[in-house]
Amino acid sequence: MQKLRVEDAVGQVLCHDLTRIVPGEMKGPQFRKGHIIQEADIPMLRSMGKEHIFVWEKQPGMLHEDEAAERLAALCINTHIRMGKVTEGKIELFAVQEGFFCTDVARLNQVNGISDIIIAARRSYSPVKAGDKLAGMKVIPLVVPEKTLVKAEAAAGSMPIFSLLPYILKKAWVITTGSEVAGGLINDRFTPLIIKKLEAYGIKVIRHMVVGDGLDEVAGAINQALNPETGEKPELILCTGGMSVDPDDNTPGAIKQSGAQIITYGAPVIPGAMFLLGYYDEGLPILGLPGCVMYMKSTIFDRVLPCIAAGIRMTKQDFTVLGNGGLCLGCAECHYPVCPFGNL
Repeated sequence: MQKLRVEDAVGQVLCHDLTRIVPGEMKGPQFRKGHIIQEADIPMLRSMGKEHIFVWEKQPGMLHEDEAAERLAALCINTHIRMGKVTEGKIELFAVQEGFFCTDVARLNQVNGISDIIIAARRSYSPVKAGDKLAGMKVIPLVVPEKTLVKAEAAAGSMPIFSLLPYILKKAWVITTGSEVAGGLINDRFTPLIIKKLEAYGIKVIRHMVVGDGLDEVAGAINQALNPETGEKPELILCTGGMSVDPDDNTPGAIKQSGAQIITYGAPVIPGAMFLLGYYDEGLPILGLPGCVMYMKSTIFDRVLPCIAAGIRMTKQDFTVLGNGGLCLGCAECHYPVCPFGNL
């Protein structure tokens, strides 16, 4: 770049955006890259604290910040993610549709460990809506050696760092357990809540059964879901109630008896410690939901549902790490999922 006094820069082409900040009114580019400096621009430039202007003199092996940002975006962009325009040397990424945003954190850290490069993203494993901002990236200096970007590209590898997975599970079977509900002694308040939470991710309850507490009763209902005589087979099975360690709580045993591979019975999350997740051979997930899901606004169910709805097969390790941030603080005014509890 060549450094010129603003008075001497008239007629020159600006090589980067110049930001103007007016507290309470605006913060953004007053002059865009490529603008030809005019005599009338000088008072504004001086009011912005600019005594000198830099004009671009391209040199071999050096990249302008805009070019560098585009190279960084290419490492991140993936299906269902769109790239915004370059502004002030920064590019932002946005969700094309709702889904589950995932980051290869190890590779992101490798890239961010390179001097003069930053890629900032929302936390991995976040449910997002269409249009949500996902990430922003730029280089720190106005110009950067191209070898820096080559190093970043090598660290990122051949696969995009980010992915946005659409919710693919659409059909659920809900099995409500409990003799008090089956016998009509109390109203079922659990199922309407579950239906509402599932609908948020495009999942429809195609069958609802209410059974007693007996092991054979619960196992029989699960077998009906696995092998329905009529109607569609579910893509997700949920069992509500009977999840504690009391002798008459048989839901975990019934799920195991049905042939599910139990990934976890218990999670380091409060509320939701007695949660169960299992899978059948074809990848069909089955969830055992503890009673807290019925009366607490945010629980383990809210944390794992978007992941499961996106078709991700969770592992024991996925639950092991939930203890860090796994305690809901029970705030008087709940802001979930914008809180420490809201992150996987």
